[in-house]
Amino acid sequence: MTEEYWNHNVAFHRRIVRDAGLRGGRALDVGCGDGLLLARLATVCRCVVGIDPDEQAVVRACRRLDQIPQIEVRLDDVMDPDLPERVGTFETVSCVATLHHLPLKPALRRLGELVAPGGRLIVVGLAANKSPWDWTLSALAVLPLRVIGALYGEMRDIGVATATPRESFGEIRDTASRMLPGARIRRRFYYRYTLIWDRPAA
Repeated sequence: MTEEYWNHNVAFHRRIVRDAGLRGGRALDVGCGDGLLLARLATVCRCVVGIDPDEQAVVRACRRLDQIPQIEVRLDDVMDPDLPERVGTFETVSCVATLHHLPLKPALRRLGELVAPGGRLIVVGLAANKSPWDWTLSALAVLPLRVIGALYGEMRDIGVATATPRESFGEIRDTASRMLPGARIRRRFYYRYTLIWDRPAA
């Protein structure tokens, strides 16, 4: 297995790790895949947990991370009703290219439940192109992203499950504003958006 690689999701790892390091404590990565982000979070957090419903991905993550004692990888479903009771809450909850695999409203509610008071949810997501503006922005990004991909040696297929986004950016933004009041959602490069939500400390 390739230890290090770059793609449009990995491009966000540095900012996630830097942000998590401001709080330290416990971190959870939902849809951890092969565990690359977990290894990086372990450099700044006391305890790191990764969950993924894909057995092959979990096996690969365990192989990658078996020498890092503060990481736990679980074959688990974030939507399992008793998950919060089993894993607790976390100062940082990350969810990279995973939200579009899940039912949007229940998933946002669940992700919010997993954030400890004073903690932060960080979502890096994909949205469907539905409006003319969505399609225009995607078209404008094609050429520069191909150049960047060539420069970084982009690895698109890392052997994890993929899915086509269902909701548009506007639909995700509107849903997040209702489910997680105060959430900040922005379009980003690499055909991605970020959603940041802070649970009040009190």
